[in-house]
Amino acid sequence: MKLVRFVFIVMVIAVLGFSITAGAADKVKVGYLHTLAVDGQFWIGMNKGYFQEQGLEMEPILFTSGVPMMQALSGGSVDVAIMGAVISNFPSRGVGKVFLINDIEWNTASLWARPETKAKKIQDVKGQKIATVKGTTAHVFLHTALKANGIDSGKDVEIVSMDMAGAVSAFISGAVPFVCTWEPFPVQIREKVAGAVMLSSAKEFYPNAAIIGGWVASNKFHEQKKDVLKKIVKAWAKANDELVSKPEESLKLIHSKAYSNIPFSDIKASWNAQKCETSKDWVKLYEDGTVSKWIGQVEKVFVEIGSIGDWVDPKNFFDPSIFLEVMKGK
Repeated sequence: MKLVRFVFIVMVIAVLGFSITAGAADKVKVGYLHTLAVDGQFWIGMNKGYFQEQGLEMEPILFTSGVPMMQALSGGSVDVAIMGAVISNFPSRGVGKVFLINDIEWNTASLWARPETKAKKIQDVKGQKIATVKGTTAHVFLHTALKANGIDSGKDVEIVSMDMAGAVSAFISGAVPFVCTWEPFPVQIREKVAGAVMLSSAKEFYPNAAIIGGWVASNKFHEQKKDVLKKIVKAWAKANDELVSKPEESLKLIHSKAYSNIPFSDIKASWNAQKCETSKDWVKLYEDGTVSKWIGQVEKVFVEIGSIGDWVDPKNFFDPSIFLEVMKGK
């Protein structure tokens, strides 16, 4: 009897020990921006349990723009960060490694004028104040649009930089005549500023000014936890392909779980402003150099606007191997 009891106790301890080991999840602090082009796949993965399937415990931490998020990444407050154009900024300066691309933000940014300005075209902003967030997707688009129309963004206009919620509020109140923003903020503009005019949007400069967003890992996390990054890629790929193959169903899930405060029609509008590829198609874009080219061309804009110094080849801060190893190992 004692022997049986002993064997039983040993078996229980073994089972409990296995359960504890098997259940020990890798904890990841994730900085993100609350805009569909940035966090769409993330919320699918979170709510469908795809990250959990990979043994990941993801802690979402919200930021209002990519600049403070990258500062948090640099300081160790977050392990990975999901963002737009800023993946071409801080990583080029040695802060973090880009390891995963979300989508192409082909029409997420836009330039707006208040009705009393009587502005009808981009040239009408010359000599005026424009509110936006410097060093972000909106700023990259604004610089590109102005340059294409013979306007120097550093000399011919006054850029008033503030967080995007503040920039849009200032525009709505009439404190600034123009704002350059991103989805879904145009929803507020249309609702609260009767007669507001959209002077331009990013699609007018695609693909020469294509902006891509994605995931950046801190240098330490990239160096020490590539196995965890591969798990993130596996979960992301499942969510991404679901989003691409079943957009209506996926968008309804995202709306109900993360964007219930805005109309579903606005989520669909945001979806139409971005381009998502299947994971298989992303493999081609990684391998043929397209992704690296797009990262590099946005980086050149950051050099032109003075956000960074010299241009750095993306191969120094973009690591495609993690994604490619996961996809080819499927």
